[in-house]
Amino acid sequence: MKNNDQAWIFRWSVFLIGLIIMSFGIALIIRADLGSAPWDVLHIGLTEQVGLTVGTWTIIMGFLLLVVATCISKEIPKLGAFLNMLFVGLFVDLFLFIIHTPDVLFLKGFYLVVGILIMGLGIGIYISPKCGVGPRDSLMLAVSQKTGFTVAQVRITMELIVLGAGWLLGGPVFVGTILFSVTIGHVTGVSLVWCQIWIDRRMERGIKVENIH
Repeated sequence: MKNNDQAWIFRWSVFLIGLIIMSFGIALIIRADLGSAPWDVLHIGLTEQVGLTVGTWTIIMGFLLLVVATCISKEIPKLGAFLNMLFVGLFVDLFLFIIHTPDVLFLKGFYLVVGILIMGLGIGIYISPKCGVGPRDSLMLAVSQKTGFTVAQVRITMELIVLGAGWLLGGPVFVGTILFSVTIGHVTGVSLVWCQIWIDRRMERGIKVENIH
Protein backbone atom coordinates (compact mmCIF):
# COMPACT_ATOMS: atom_id res chain seq x y z
CA MET A 1 0.00 0.00 0.00
CA LYS A 2 1.38 3.42 -0.98
CA ASN A 3 2.05 6.09 1.62
CA ASN A 4 -0.57 8.37 0.05
CA ASP A 5 -3.17 5.64 0.47
CA GLN A 6 -2.09 5.08 4.06
CA ALA A 7 -2.37 8.81 4.79
CA TRP A 8 -5.86 8.88 3.23
CA ILE A 9 -7.01 5.91 5.30
CA PHE A 10 -5.46 7.41 8.44
CA ARG A 11 -7.18 10.79 7.98
CA TRP A 12 -10.62 9.31 7.39
CA SER A 13 -10.21 6.80 10.20
CA VAL A 14 -9.43 9.62 12.62
CA PHE A 15 -12.43 11.53 11.25
CA LEU A 16 -14.75 8.57 11.85
CA ILE A 17 -13.37 7.90 15.33
CA GLY A 18 -13.95 11.55 16.19
CA LEU A 19 -17.58 11.34 15.06
CA ILE A 20 -18.14 8.22 17.17
CA ILE A 21 -16.62 9.86 20.25
CA MET A 22 -18.62 13.05 19.69
CA SER A 23 -21.85 11.06 19.29
CA PHE A 24 -21.13 9.23 22.54
CA GLY A 25 -20.75 12.57 24.30
CA ILE A 26 -24.03 13.84 22.82
CA ALA A 27 -25.84 10.73 24.03
CA LEU A 28 -24.41 11.10 27.55
CA ILE A 29 -25.57 14.72 27.75
CA ILE A 30 -29.06 13.77 26.60
CA ARG A 31 -29.28 10.83 29.02
CA ALA A 32 -28.13 13.06 31.89
CA ASP A 33 -31.60 14.61 31.59
CA LEU A 34 -30.39 17.96 32.95
CA GLY A 35 -30.81 19.94 29.76
CA SER A 36 -29.24 19.37 26.35
CA ALA A 37 -27.20 21.32 23.82
CA PRO A 38 -29.27 23.82 21.76
CA TRP A 39 -29.42 21.70 18.61
CA ASP A 40 -30.32 18.60 20.58
CA VAL A 41 -33.05 20.55 22.39
CA LEU A 42 -34.54 21.09 18.93
CA HIS A 43 -34.06 17.46 17.86
CA ILE A 44 -35.64 16.14 21.06
CA GLY A 45 -38.50 18.63 20.77
CA LEU A 46 -39.19 17.47 17.22
CA THR A 47 -39.06 13.84 18.37
CA GLU A 48 -41.64 14.52 21.09
CA GLN A 49 -43.98 16.47 18.83
CA VAL A 50 -43.64 14.65 15.52
CA GLY A 51 -42.05 11.29 16.25
CA LEU A 52 -38.98 9.61 14.74
CA THR A 53 -35.72 9.32 16.67
CA VAL A 54 -33.30 11.99 17.81
CA GLY A 55 -30.69 10.62 15.42
CA THR A 56 -33.14 10.71 12.52
CA TRP A 57 -33.90 14.38 13.20
CA THR A 58 -30.17 15.02 13.41
CA ILE A 59 -29.83 13.64 9.88
CA ILE A 60 -32.90 15.47 8.53
CA MET A 61 -31.90 18.83 9.99
CA GLY A 62 -28.31 18.30 8.89
CA PHE A 63 -29.44 17.67 5.31
CA LEU A 64 -31.61 20.80 5.31
CA LEU A 65 -28.74 22.89 6.68
CA LEU A 66 -26.41 21.61 3.96
CA VAL A 67 -28.97 22.52 1.30
CA VAL A 68 -29.30 26.04 2.70
CA ALA A 69 -25.51 26.39 3.03
CA THR A 70 -25.10 25.28 -0.59
CA CYS A 71 -27.68 27.82 -1.78
CA ILE A 72 -25.95 30.63 0.11
CA SER A 73 -22.33 29.83 -0.73
CA LYS A 74 -22.99 28.35 -4.20
CA GLU A 75 -20.51 25.64 -3.26
CA ILE A 76 -21.18 21.98 -2.60
CA PRO A 77 -19.99 21.01 0.91
CA LYS A 78 -17.16 18.51 1.28
CA LEU A 79 -17.85 14.80 1.61
CA GLY A 80 -17.06 15.01 5.32
CA ALA A 81 -20.07 17.25 5.90
CA PHE A 82 -22.45 14.60 4.49
CA LEU A 83 -20.74 11.78 6.37
CA ASN A 84 -20.91 13.86 9.55
CA MET A 85 -24.66 14.30 9.09
CA LEU A 86 -25.23 10.58 8.50
CA PHE A 87 -22.88 8.95 10.99
CA VAL A 88 -23.64 11.28 13.91
CA GLY A 89 -27.35 10.55 13.54
CA LEU A 90 -26.77 6.81 13.41
CA PHE A 91 -24.32 6.68 16.30
CA VAL A 92 -26.39 8.99 18.53
CA ASP A 93 -29.37 6.65 18.16
CA LEU A 94 -27.14 3.63 18.84
CA PHE A 95 -25.71 5.14 22.04
CA LEU A 96 -29.13 6.36 23.20
CA PHE A 97 -30.36 2.79 22.83
CA ILE A 98 -27.47 1.49 24.95
CA ILE A 99 -27.27 4.25 27.59
CA HIS A 100 -30.09 4.91 30.04
CA THR A 101 -30.79 7.85 32.34
CA PRO A 102 -29.53 7.14 35.89
CA ASP A 103 -31.84 7.56 38.87
CA VAL A 104 -29.26 9.28 41.08
CA LEU A 105 -28.71 13.04 40.63
CA PHE A 106 -24.97 12.68 41.20
CA LEU A 107 -24.71 10.25 38.29
CA LYS A 108 -26.78 12.55 36.11
CA GLY A 109 -24.33 15.35 36.84
CA PHE A 110 -21.45 12.97 36.09
CA TYR A 111 -23.02 12.05 32.75
CA LEU A 112 -23.42 15.73 31.90
CA VAL A 113 -19.87 16.81 32.73
CA VAL A 114 -18.24 13.76 31.15
CA GLY A 115 -20.51 14.10 28.12
CA ILE A 116 -19.38 17.69 27.53
CA LEU A 117 -15.72 16.70 27.84
CA ILE A 118 -16.11 13.71 25.52
CA MET A 119 -18.11 15.70 22.98
CA GLY A 120 -15.47 18.44 22.93
CA LEU A 121 -12.75 15.80 22.48
CA GLY A 122 -14.67 14.18 19.64
CA ILE A 123 -15.11 17.53 17.87
CA GLY A 124 -11.38 18.19 18.11
CA ILE A 125 -10.56 14.75 16.75
CA TYR A 126 -12.95 14.84 13.79
CA ILE A 127 -11.98 18.36 12.72
CA SER A 128 -8.20 17.83 12.95
CA PRO A 129 -7.80 15.67 9.78
CA LYS A 130 -9.60 18.43 7.81
CA CYS A 131 -12.04 16.16 6.01
CA GLY A 132 -14.84 18.74 6.19
CA VAL A 133 -16.91 20.42 8.88
CA GLY A 134 -20.44 19.40 9.88
CA PRO A 135 -23.72 20.80 8.51
CA ARG A 136 -24.15 23.43 11.25
CA ASP A 137 -20.65 24.80 10.82
CA SER A 138 -21.06 24.74 7.04
CA LEU A 139 -24.14 26.96 7.34
CA MET A 140 -22.46 29.16 9.94
CA LEU A 141 -19.47 29.80 7.67
CA ALA A 142 -21.70 30.40 4.63
CA VAL A 143 -23.85 32.96 6.48
CA SER A 144 -20.76 34.66 7.91
CA GLN A 145 -19.18 35.02 4.47
CA LYS A 146 -22.43 36.26 2.92
CA THR A 147 -23.40 38.80 5.60
CA GLY A 148 -20.02 39.95 6.88
CA PHE A 149 -20.91 39.11 10.48
CA THR A 150 -18.28 37.30 12.51
CA VAL A 151 -18.46 33.53 12.95
CA ALA A 152 -19.09 34.03 16.68
CA GLN A 153 -22.02 36.39 16.03
CA VAL A 154 -23.59 34.02 13.52
CA ARG A 155 -23.10 31.02 15.80
CA ILE A 156 -24.68 32.71 18.81
CA THR A 157 -27.64 33.92 16.74
CA MET A 158 -28.21 30.49 15.20
CA GLU A 159 -28.06 28.69 18.53
CA LEU A 160 -30.40 31.15 20.24
CA ILE A 161 -32.96 30.70 17.44
CA VAL A 162 -32.59 26.92 17.56
CA LEU A 163 -32.78 26.86 21.35
CA GLY A 164 -35.95 28.97 21.35
CA ALA A 165 -37.59 26.76 18.74
CA GLY A 166 -36.61 23.61 20.60
CA TRP A 167 -37.92 24.99 23.89
CA LEU A 168 -41.27 25.86 22.29
CA LEU A 169 -41.46 22.28 21.01
CA GLY A 170 -40.90 20.94 24.52
CA GLY A 171 -37.19 20.19 24.29
CA PRO A 172 -35.18 19.90 27.55
CA VAL A 173 -33.78 23.31 28.56
CA PHE A 174 -32.21 23.28 32.01
CA VAL A 175 -28.94 23.84 33.84
CA GLY A 176 -27.13 21.44 31.52
CA THR A 177 -27.98 23.67 28.56
CA ILE A 178 -26.31 26.63 30.25
CA LEU A 179 -23.28 24.61 31.35
CA PHE A 180 -22.86 23.23 27.84
CA SER A 181 -23.12 26.66 26.23
CA VAL A 182 -20.46 28.27 28.44
CA THR A 183 -17.97 25.38 28.41
CA ILE A 184 -18.11 23.55 25.08
CA GLY A 185 -16.19 26.27 23.24
CA HIS A 186 -13.29 26.14 25.70
CA VAL A 187 -13.22 22.33 25.80
CA THR A 188 -13.28 22.11 22.01
CA GLY A 189 -10.60 24.78 21.67
CA VAL A 190 -8.15 22.88 23.87
CA SER A 191 -9.05 19.56 22.27
CA LEU A 192 -8.60 20.89 18.74
CA VAL A 193 -5.13 22.29 19.50
CA TRP A 194 -3.94 18.99 20.98
CA CYS A 195 -5.50 16.87 18.23
CA GLN A 196 -4.17 19.13 15.45
CA ILE A 197 -0.64 18.98 16.83
CA TRP A 198 -0.83 15.19 17.11
CA ILE A 199 -2.21 14.59 13.63
CA ASP A 200 0.18 17.09 12.01
CA ARG A 201 3.13 15.31 13.63
CA ARG A 202 1.75 11.95 12.56
CA MET A 203 1.31 13.10 8.96
CA GLU A 204 4.74 14.77 8.93
CA ARG A 205 6.36 11.58 10.17
CA GLY A 206 4.65 9.69 7.36
CA ILE A 207 6.06 12.16 4.81
CA LYS A 208 9.57 11.81 6.23
CA VAL A 209 9.32 8.02 6.00
CA GLU A 210 8.16 8.36 2.40
CA ASN A 211 11.11 10.65 1.55
CA ILE A 212 13.60 8.26 3.15
CA HIS A 213 12.44 5.39 0.98
